[in-house]
Amino acid sequence: AKVAGDFDFNWPPLAYRKKSRTSPLVAENAEAHKMAGGAAKVAGMVTAAWDRISCKVSETAGSQTKGHEATGSDSRVSPAATSADDAVTRGCRARSSLNGRQLDRGLKRRRSSLASSQGRSKRRAAAAAAASPQVARRPVPCVDPDAAAAGSFPLAALASGPYTEIAAFLDARSLGRADAACRLLRDLNNLSAGPWQTTGERSFYGMELDSVGGFQMFEQIRPGSSVTWKARNETFRTSMPTFSPPFRGREITNVESPDEVAYCRCRLRTDLLALRPDSGVYVEVEVCANADNLSLAVVDFEGGGRSSVTFSPETGAVLRERKVRESPRAIEGTYIHLLPPATQGHRFEGRMGLYLRGGHLSFFRQWKKSANDKEAPSWETTGFCTDLKWAQGPRLSLCLAFRDNGAYKVRISKVGTEPPFVPVMSKEAYQDQKWSLLYGDDDHPLAI
Repeated sequence: AKVAGDFDFNWPPLAYRKKSRTSPLVAENAEAHKMAGGAAKVAGMVTAAWDRISCKVSETAGSQTKGHEATGSDSRVSPAATSADDAVTRGCRARSSLNGRQLDRGLKRRRSSLASSQGRSKRRAAAAAAASPQVARRPVPCVDPDAAAAGSFPLAALASGPYTEIAAFLDARSLGRADAACRLLRDLNNLSAGPWQTTGERSFYGMELDSVGGFQMFEQIRPGSSVTWKARNETFRTSMPTFSPPFRGREITNVESPDEVAYCRCRLRTDLLALRPDSGVYVEVEVCANADNLSLAVVDFEGGGRSSVTFSPETGAVLRERKVRESPRAIEGTYIHLLPPATQGHRFEGRMGLYLRGGHLSFFRQWKKSANDKEAPSWETTGFCTDLKWAQGPRLSLCLAFRDNGAYKVRISKVGTEPPFVPVMSKEAYQDQKWSLLYGDDDHPLAI
């Protein structure tokens, strides 16, 4: 349409065209003339189509108006009205054909613009005559002004509450994937009281980490620290299943001295666990190579006490001990056999675990699968076998006691909240007469 309106069909003059018939300029002008004619035809077709649509709308609006103005119960349109409508329709069609022929002859843009403006005026008049939901604007969705001002997408509207409830069902692996997928979710997950903090409190509740400068709880982040809750989760996840100096890392491969004790960096807070009786802590140790004999124990030395509870996986016995004298050393206590002992000379290899919940302790054992076993041996448990009346202070330490030096291969395989299965109370263990007396000193080693 622009080409058709701006191009002057009377240029160049006929005399000039005849003189320069073989000139390239003449060929260019002829091609432009042809393009202008085609554009004019297209513009005429478009305008004629718009006029036909406008006439149809006018016809429909006129019919509805005539029907509403009719009196009486009969709403049929009179023959006179129908004739008038037909006349309007014929006039519109004739006018559309005329406009098309005029544009084909090369009318300028001014006339096509005038026809378009007339069509728009007719469409506006028709739209005003009949109310229709198709004519009105589409409904606009409600948008949070704050989110819109920040240029956020609709997912940001969930940040004020729903997202926190949804993310509470995700574990650490799923939250990490959400962080990698979306920058907004990564920021939301690291907010205070957000998903990463909630996940960490749930995973490490009732535990402390032995670190440089003292013990740390998961919730204790210094004000103004740049450490994020996600980084805090990673620190506790990787540091909890490790040993304190002089041993380091998750695995012990050599013990240099007899009666060596290796402490775990994970500490248990009995006062916090007492506030949530349904929450527990489970620590598991895997023994792949055993040079002599080792036991899993929990002690109250951090609180100034001298007592401990020890589980011997080889004998299946639980010992409650108390150091009555430091030098010369003297130990007394009681013990009970709750699991069947191993055969003579068979050293324990497999997994053993400790579970603390509701103020009671239980131990687990699983022997390593041998070459003759078709399936791995099942887990065994002592059940809840003792309370915490023997402990002094709210902090308990986990440790491994090695009876002799040599080559070992022992590692902390799990620190969490879920044991292999939930144990039950051992009725036998809570009968004092079932426990046997135990005493040992430098001249009389412990024997059970």
